[in-house]
Amino acid sequence: MGAESHENGGSTFPSGSRLMAHNTSICAADLAVAGNAARNGHDRRPELGEADTPNDTSNDSPMTIGEVARELGMTLRALRFYEAKQLISPQRHGAIRLYRHGDRERLMLILTGRRLGFTLAEIRDLLSKPDGNGLHLTREQCVAQINLLEQQKRGIEIAIAELRQICTSFYRKLLEDTDGRSRRVE
Repeated sequence: MGAESHENGGSTFPSGSRLMAHNTSICAADLAVAGNAARNGHDRRPELGEADTPNDTSNDSPMTIGEVARELGMTLRALRFYEAKQLISPQRHGAIRLYRHGDRERLMLILTGRRLGFTLAEIRDLLSKPDGNGLHLTREQCVAQINLLEQQKRGIEIAIAELRQICTSFYRKLLEDTDGRSRRVE
């Protein structure tokens, strides 16, 4: 079992056999429900047999790029970019791209991977498992990603603190200038 180096700050992820546990795989169905609930402001899950979106996608009716962009809150440019990077491959009829339910599920997984801070190369690897369902994360990958995000969070907190100090110095300068002017008037 070797280790492949990926783009994420030199982090390495084991490339040997990976066990997929139910709690470490992100199911596309759960993502669809969560994504739709977040977009629609709902937090309840649909009942068994109930459609998770206003347009029931279970019949796998294809959608155009514009429809998918609206449904997932993405730009057309982002969808074309993911296609150019071969992360998705919608059907094409001339210049028209048609996205089936499976394509939309894959896009939701890509968006989840991005939200979790993975690079596109890492997402491609996480999606490339034989069954094609979910992001196949190992415990080690989760821990490595948590550590990376914690490090980034510390850097952001330091930057915010520095900016607050700079902003406070502007306020102090303004107060000093105001005090100086009021003394001259007296």
